Amino acid sequence: MSRVLAVAPALPGPPHAQEAISDVVVPLVAGADAGTARLLRRLHRNSGVRTRHLALAPEEYAGLRDFTDANDLYLTVGTELAARAARDALTRAGIAPEAVDFVLFTSVTGIGAPSVDAALVPLLGLRTDVKRLPSFGLGCAGGAAGLARVHDYLTGHPHDVALLVCLELCSLTLQHGGTEPADLVANGLFGDGAGAAVLVGRDHPAAATAAGPEVVASGSRLYPGTGADLGWRIGASGFRIVLSANLPAVVHAELAGDVEGLLAAHGLKPGDVTRWVVHAGGPKILDAVEQTLGLPDDALAASRASLAAVGNLSSASVLDVLDRTLQAGPPPGSPGLLLAFGPGVSVEMVLLRWSAAG
Repeated sequence: MSRVLAVAPALPGPPHAQEAISDVVVPLVAGADAGTARLLRRLHRNSGVRTRHLALAPEEYAGLRDFTDANDLYLTVGTELAARAARDALTRAGIAPEAVDFVLFTSVTGIGAPSVDAALVPLLGLRTDVKRLPSFGLGCAGGAAGLARVHDYLTGHPHDVALLVCLELCSLTLQHGGTEPADLVANGLFGDGAGAAVLVGRDHPAAATAAGPEVVASGSRLYPGTGADLGWRIGASGFRIVLSANLPAVVHAELAGDVEGLLAAHGLKPGDVTRWVVHAGGPKILDAVEQTLGLPDDALAASRASLAAVGNLSSASVLDVLDRTLQAGPPPGSPGLLLAFGPGVSVEMVLLRWSAAG
């Protein structure tokens, strides 16, 4: 097993009201097309988002038209944000940076080689022999998959300390004049942010006394024939969202069997789970999860609160939801399930057990 010692989100700048973001984004996307402008504002209002944090000041997005400039900003702004999340998580965990043995970094809104995790080594004071694993392409599932793969590493290295860092600057992928339905939906849904988690293996001294949840198991599923439903098209204008209206139907058709299978392997049923940590993919995705699994109306309250306050943070979303869940104090000793959907379409699930000490 492994144990989560601490989780910390990090958000850029002040929160901006959704209406204020609409005032900036609508002219850039719709231009003089009044019909598209009205549709975009309606989508923003119905997104479940009240406020979002942005990598740049709102007025700066008018000048952001070049993929090179956007990616350069991703690396400079994003590295600082990722470092802040990691520092906060390490401080909350009471772990010195030089004690970290393994770093997994995941992101899907920018690219770099060396990747952001390499820049974090000197910024955080990590050892130069720290093991690093950068990941690109998992999308919104990256945070859940990251926890699962860190758990796998710690199972084989039970004395070690691991750091997971998720970074997403979704606003830098804004497509000027992008009026495809997926562009319009994404413009009102995604926010910018980072998240970090510190975990230790079962033989680390902190594992026995930590208040954070134990990672019990994980599960992954790739749904055949859904590759065109979620992801990016990457070209001269940068990252362009692929987001199908079919996603809720995929959740309805597939999720229950996967969740029930993972839980059954550990003698559990969905009704035994006391806290659901679901990435804030949007109102329709959250509704589909609730309906498919037959969850109570308040089961995804932390996910809906995260969506309202910061939008969908892609890979960092589940860490924001997990942080909110931990602050609310889940029932000690009870099971929790963390899950997120990503390109593929795929689902990543992590079975947790809330600490008896919590």
